[in-house]
Amino acid sequence: MALILHITQAAAWQAAQRAGSYPEPPLAPQGFIHCSRPDQVIRVANYVFHGQQDLVLLCIDTNLLNATLDPAGLEEGEEDFPHIHGQINLDAVVEVVDFPPDEDGTFDLPKSLSKQES
Repeated sequence: MALILHITQAAAWQAAQRAGSYPEPPLAPQGFIHCSRPDQVIRVANYVFHGQQDLVLLCIDTNLLNATLDPAGLEEGEEDFPHIHGQINLDAVVEVVDFPPDEDGTFDLPKSLSKQES
């Protein structure tokens, strides 16, 4: 299993479960769903989501994904981040992990995922 992660609001995940895919249509304006490898997700969380509450990590098995995966989508030419072009089929989400910030607003990799960090 190749695992990638996507940070989202718990409410967005709940809405996706009702809709049958994530996210509910339409896709984000950039046309793809930004994901991270386990070794990247904390940097992304601390930069983009610092201090935000009610977040979850969607753990996505890329082997189960129906949408197109670009495993090396570039973010401003600096580092490769996986991008999903299309909706995420719910059965590709193999685990959903609560993702609260620490008291100072920063994030740590949940213990259940730290063994999968590459």
